[in-house]
Amino acid sequence: MYRNLSEFIARLEREGELQRVSVPVDPVYEIAEITDRMSKQPDGGKALLFEQTGTPFPVLTNMMGSDRRMAMALGVESLDELTRRLDDLLQQAVTPKNSLLDKLRMLPLLAEMSRWLPRTSSSRGECQQVVLQGEEASLDALPVLKCWPCDGGRFVTLPLVHTLDPETGIRNVGMYRLQLFDARTTGMHWHIHKNGAENFRDMKAQGGARIEAAVAIGTDPVVTYAATAPLPRDIDEMVFAGFLRHKSVEMVKCKTVDIEVPATAEIILEGYVRTDEMRREGPFGDHTGYYSLADDYPVFHVTAITHRKDAIYSATVVGKPPMEDCFLAKATERIFLPLLQQMQPEIIDINMPLEGVFHDCCIVSIKKSYPMQARKVMHALWGMGQMMNVKMIIVVDAHVDVQNISEVAWRVFNNIDAKHDLEIVEGPLDVLDHSSPMAKWGAKLGIDATKTWPEEGHSREWPDEIAMSDEIKAKVDAKWKELGLE
Repeated sequence: MYRNLSEFIARLEREGELQRVSVPVDPVYEIAEITDRMSKQPDGGKALLFEQTGTPFPVLTNMMGSDRRMAMALGVESLDELTRRLDDLLQQAVTPKNSLLDKLRMLPLLAEMSRWLPRTSSSRGECQQVVLQGEEASLDALPVLKCWPCDGGRFVTLPLVHTLDPETGIRNVGMYRLQLFDARTTGMHWHIHKNGAENFRDMKAQGGARIEAAVAIGTDPVVTYAATAPLPRDIDEMVFAGFLRHKSVEMVKCKTVDIEVPATAEIILEGYVRTDEMRREGPFGDHTGYYSLADDYPVFHVTAITHRKDAIYSATVVGKPPMEDCFLAKATERIFLPLLQQMQPEIIDINMPLEGVFHDCCIVSIKKSYPMQARKVMHALWGMGQMMNVKMIIVVDAHVDVQNISEVAWRVFNNIDAKHDLEIVEGPLDVLDHSSPMAKWGAKLGIDATKTWPEEGHSREWPDEIAMSDEIKAKVDAKWKELGLE
């Protein structure tokens, strides 16, 4: 795995996955347009390192914008390796330990788990080679991007925002964009459903005037990914990163706030968010392909900026898919599949297609064993963490390849009866959803495209699918070259 972002960049360059841009470019619009064009190339194009940005800091974009780079970022050949690893971990965790031998077999796992815990460094971290406080701590020195014409300003788009639960002290690391208001303040765009916002609300409920926060920009790719993972509030993202990288994340204490941050990060913004201050933030060209609307959000006040001597500013550009964030989301889909299956054993596979921008569509295949099981799965998924925001769930039978959108569409178009197979419910929606008449909640659609059973009210005979016999297939396979049709 990688100690820091520089090691990952070096790997990308060795593997031919990085393009250096030595021509001067403007962080306002130009970097976004170049990155958007690159991300739309076959297989996600390449990662881009802009070396001349009009500031002391180069800018890295599209670093995880392909299946291959996403796997490289997480240190695997295929994301399926992480799926199997989490599945093995869950199986070991839930299997009853009745005998002494069973318990002894857990010792290697417990020893490995101890290595996942973050480790606090007693020395100054690499991220603190340069320390700027007071008037020197100016955000104007950073190459913060403005991506789209109607954006409300420049935005830090790949920030790892660290806060603490005021009740338990448990760390939360989330990715919440920051709009620059001036040289010392930004917006703090944590959605109402996110754990950072819960920490903020709890601090306010306790009568606290402010909640401390620290923002890491440019961490090793595993730590960056961990900040996007849909973890429960009481699970530390740095422990999850330790699980993914088989090694603890080295942390260091900030200079002006009582928060620890990844020691090898490129740039750290230290500060606080007042609980009684809101400011209009946005619009922002978002991953939905539309502008998220302007709204009032808390304000982050910077008290210090620390960084490595030769720091690199990492950023992402979001917009109409496919773009880099799509590959981060697909990694989450693959990695967390075993967790869904642990709670819903009938689930075979899921696909959250890029066109559904993560929270708008989920296709799930199930092993159907009883009537109305598809409805049960729909409601179970809507009740699981961030899956509550999914606007459309399509359920198909176990033998359907959910990764094949054409096959799924064929099943849906042929199999549903509009009166009986559509389930419309109301519930929470993603803050970015613009289609609902009400903000943050609205109607969701479940589509049962499984074979309808007589017990579900289908009295007619269900026809067989057309398929050639295996015997004829084998005969044609044997003479295929002779036919000269290749």
